[in-house]
Amino acid sequence: MKKTFCLALSFVFAAACLPFAVFAEQGEIYIGVTGGDKKGAKIMVAIAPFIGERAGNKDDAPAADTFREIIRADLLYSRYFDISENGPVLAGDEATKAELAAWSKTGAQYLITGKAANVPGKLWTLTVHLYDLSGGTNIVSKYYRGQPAALRRGAHLYADLVVKQLTGKDGIAHTRIAFANDSSGNKEIYVTDYDGKGIVRLTRDKSIALLPRWAPDGESIYYTTYRYQNPDTFEIDLKDQKIRPISLYQGVNLPGGVSPDGKDLAITLSRGRTPNIYIMNLESKKLRQLTKGSSVDSSATFSPDNNYVAFVSDRSGNPQIYITELATGEVKRLTRLNWCDSPEWSPTGEWIVFAGREDRNSPMDIYLIDPTGSQLRKLTNNAGSNEDPSWSPDGRFIAFTSTRDNGRQIYVMDADGSAPHLVERLAGKSYTPHWSP
Repeated sequence: MKKTFCLALSFVFAAACLPFAVFAEQGEIYIGVTGGDKKGAKIMVAIAPFIGERAGNKDDAPAADTFREIIRADLLYSRYFDISENGPVLAGDEATKAELAAWSKTGAQYLITGKAANVPGKLWTLTVHLYDLSGGTNIVSKYYRGQPAALRRGAHLYADLVVKQLTGKDGIAHTRIAFANDSSGNKEIYVTDYDGKGIVRLTRDKSIALLPRWAPDGESIYYTTYRYQNPDTFEIDLKDQKIRPISLYQGVNLPGGVSPDGKDLAITLSRGRTPNIYIMNLESKKLRQLTKGSSVDSSATFSPDNNYVAFVSDRSGNPQIYITELATGEVKRLTRLNWCDSPEWSPTGEWIVFAGREDRNSPMDIYLIDPTGSQLRKLTNNAGSNEDPSWSPDGRFIAFTSTRDNGRQIYVMDADGSAPHLVERLAGKSYTPHWSP
């Protein structure tokens, strides 16, 4: 191998050569982010200034401004809305008929108003209203309260409520991205809000922790750690705030995806032999071997209908993307590049995103391929090395790592490869992001 990857595939292929070692590390199809109404036009939403609940209170008004700004950013990020902010000042958080009529003249279709209170270090509250300006009616009013650490989450939840009310689709503002980062001197697992805020460190293994994989209920994360000097799989139970071992076989234990029903984990195990893919029942821990033979197979990801698994294998030489049908075991090769890694099936089932390179001298880039293998799309180009792709739960965005700006940071782009942007500049290098449900 010319290049050593500090990722799933590097572990597996290194393990195939040095078991038990501690490693140092086309027809036209449109892919894009659509928004707005059924015709694709964006929905015009007005957001009035939020007010402090207690007049003259020095803490309420700044909290109101913070809530409003987060909701505004979330709605713009969704690509479903245009935002109008120029309208009459409201007397309170609930708009009168006359005020609604005045706001309707701005061209907006809907209006959001709100008020907030904040007792620093203790509790905040948020009251928000969504109005239909065409009829002058209140669509929904919501009241939230929480501790300081949950302030941004409260705003994200409301933004997603607006998305659901006005488009019928689930929003992603409440979602998070799990990833590994080495800023502590070791690779540890972290989570961040989808917009790069609210970063929380989850592990203190003081070794190498990589490959976080969310469970479909969002309450657990499976990952690989060397805390016991072997690449083992552990579970982070976010609800109970506990970390427990899942797979401690000698040799490689690398988590792939969790099945859509949350019952099974696709996992790569070597157990002293060539790494192959197994299906582990998460309740009984019983194993069913999915792939067999002398090739190295890894990085499994379930299709959303739970009928197929996509994976990486070197059975044809260099690592390529394959799919196998769970019911029959039939295997099909999809890619014919120089090197492929890290496949993940899209939530709609239409595409598999992966990292790959065209020849041994090319950097890694992000690609899409359809399950038939007939449609291949390159999403990144001439922008450093791009790896570790992961879909947003609505299938409209892709998170990935890139070295395009000196270092290794997490970026998000539209599903067609457009509008890439840095999630948040972090100390150290970041690896293997995985988007939550």
